Amino acid sequence: MKKAFLFQKLEENGVRCLACSWYCQIAPNQVGICATRINKNGNLYSLVYGKAIGLHPDPVEKKPLFHFLPKSRVLSFGTLGCNFGCLFCQNWQMSQINKDPLFRKNHFENNLIKLIDKNSINISPQKIVAMAKKIGAAGIAYTYNEPAIFVEFAHDTAKLAKKNRLKNIYVSNGFESTEAFDYIKDYLDAINIDLKSFNQSFYQKICLAKIEPVKNNIKKFFQSGIETEVTTLIIPGLNNSRTELEELTKFLVSVSHDLPWHVSAFYPAYKMVDRPPTSHQTLINAYEIGKQAGLNYIYVGNIIDSERSSTFCPRCHQLLVFRQGYQVEIKNINLKTGRCNKCRKKIYGIWS
Repeated sequence: MKKAFLFQKLEENGVRCLACSWYCQIAPNQVGICATRINKNGNLYSLVYGKAIGLHPDPVEKKPLFHFLPKSRVLSFGTLGCNFGCLFCQNWQMSQINKDPLFRKNHFENNLIKLIDKNSINISPQKIVAMAKKIGAAGIAYTYNEPAIFVEFAHDTAKLAKKNRLKNIYVSNGFESTEAFDYIKDYLDAINIDLKSFNQSFYQKICLAKIEPVKNNIKKFFQSGIETEVTTLIIPGLNNSRTELEELTKFLVSVSHDLPWHVSAFYPAYKMVDRPPTSHQTLINAYEIGKQAGLNYIYVGNIIDSERSSTFCPRCHQLLVFRQGYQVEIKNINLKTGRCNKCRKKIYGIWS
C-alpha cells in the first residue's frame, strides 16, 4: 500500500480521488468505485502499487496498435480492479473480482489486501523496466485493466522507461481525469482507447459508466500528439445499428480522418454469455460505415480478415502493411519517414 499522488483532502478526513472522471469522494476506511484506492486517516493510498498481473511479452498489434512500431514486442502488465463494470469484460477475473460486495462487510480491507496479494506479483517499476530491456521489448504496455486506477504505478514506471529509451503504451477505457491526463501525458507514446458505444444508455446499463469523458479524452490524447487509436467491440443487437455507427464514425472523423478505428468481434464472456458472437458480416458492415464516413484507416479484429486488417495508403491505395492475425509483413511503407513508397503520402503513426 503506497500513498497516492492524485487526490484532494476534504473535510472530516474525507478525500476526493483524482485518478479518473468519477472523482470519487471516499470516506475514511472506504474505497472508491475501482476498489483499489483507500482512504486511511484522510490520505488516499493505492492498494495495487507494485502489485502487477500479467507481465507478458506481446506483439504491439495485440493492443491493438497498427500504426505504432509494427512487428515490435512490448511487455504488458496490469493490476486488479477497474473503474468500469462492463458486463462483457474479457478480463473480468482481473478487473472485477475485487469489487465483490462481500469485501464491503467485516474486515473488508484485510480481505481485499489478501485477494490482491494472492493474485499479484510484487514488483517495482525498476524491475519492470529491467525485465522489458532483458526481453528486448520496444516498450511497456499498461493494459488488461484500466491503467488510470493505478496511475501512480504507471507514472513511475513510464518515467523510468523513458529514461531507458523504452516506449509507453496505454490500453484504456478513456475515463482518465484531467489531472491524470496531465500527470501521465508527457511519458506516453501511444494509446488505444475503447469507445464501447455511442450511446449513453449503453454506457450506463452495460458498462456502468459515462460516455462524455471518453469522447473528450479521445480528442485530448490525439491532439496532444500521442499516437491514438480507437477500438469498438461490436456486440450484436446492442451497439451495431447503422444509426449509432454512423454517429460514432462521424465523431471520429471530427477528431481526424486519420484516427485508426478497430472494430472487433464480441465473444460471450462474464455476465453476457447468452448473446451470440459477432458475425464476420456484422464487422464488414461496420467497416463499410467507417469508410463511408471518411475514416482512412479501419481494421477488423478478433477474426481473420487479412484484407480488412491490413493498412493501405488512403491516397493511392497501395498495400503498406499486410496482417493476418499477428503475422505482419511490411510491404510499401518507408518506416523511417512513415511515407508510402509509391505516392509519398505521410501515413499517420509512429513507424520507427
